Amino acid sequence: MNAPVRHQLKARRVQFNFDDTPLHWLRDDPFSTHVINGIHLLLPAGELWFCRVYNQALPLVTDDQLRADVEGFIRQEAVHSRAHSKAQLYLERHGLSVDAFVNRVEWLFGTFLGDAPFGIKQLQRRAFAKQWLIMRVGIIAAIEHFTGVLGQWAMDNESWEQNGDATMVDLFKWHLAEEVEHRTVAYDLFEHLCKSQLGFYVSRQALMAIVFPLFIYFIAEGGRSLARQDKDKRARELARMMIPRLLLELQNVGNQSHNVPTFSFLVNATLRWISPRFHPIHEGDTEQALAYLARSPAAREAMMQ
Repeated sequence: MNAPVRHQLKARRVQFNFDDTPLHWLRDDPFSTHVINGIHLLLPAGELWFCRVYNQALPLVTDDQLRADVEGFIRQEAVHSRAHSKAQLYLERHGLSVDAFVNRVEWLFGTFLGDAPFGIKQLQRRAFAKQWLIMRVGIIAAIEHFTGVLGQWAMDNESWEQNGDATMVDLFKWHLAEEVEHRTVAYDLFEHLCKSQLGFYVSRQALMAIVFPLFIYFIAEGGRSLARQDKDKRARELARMMIPRLLLELQNVGNQSHNVPTFSFLVNATLRWISPRFHPIHEGDTEQALAYLARSPAAREAMMQ
């Protein structure tokens, strides 16, 4: 992978029209469609939470370039949240209810991971509040590891263009290209705020041990929550899958159609995180991501506005 090109991160204020996008936007593949569509339910609340946490962390940043990167990251994530919120309306137009799962996601980010976890105001005292803020920055770094590697997977992927609806493919590839573009920011911010390299290493391993199973659970449950409302018999099979079987199906479908990354891909990405020499700079190709953004229909239109 190439080293990232040093440039200022900027938000591309894209717009998408899903009026002609079918529910199964990956042709003849309801499994991959619903697994990926579940991301629309997870990201709006999650990425706004990223922005809130990072806005709180900005006063602690003493490096000017890192501060500029964090500010650019916040602007990009805010646009990502709005784009996936609009995609929720697309799901509702196809007769799928999103409210129950979205409420669970909002509880996760608003209550469990909020400024006062579980509403316990005493936990907002100054000494705890700073450590809790840094821990949440670390959680974001672990999550962003997956968005970064999935972004590079999407940049390398050819099956979506062959099998998918052009508008939905552009939404995901625009978003994931920006994840590759800013893939180092969360990691660098967490390292910047930690007091020691040992503490940084131990903390990021402990946080990944929490984030990885939660990431798998919410991706799986998001897809199942949509599939159980779909009249297609193949989709209903996904709705009945327990997580171990779903992960096996993810492996099989990923190997056969390449419409989704395989479970082994996600496991290998997690194992790379364990190395003391790990840095997300090696997890993607910035020039490749920028090349996609230069030809993305939505990004190009946003640039002309």
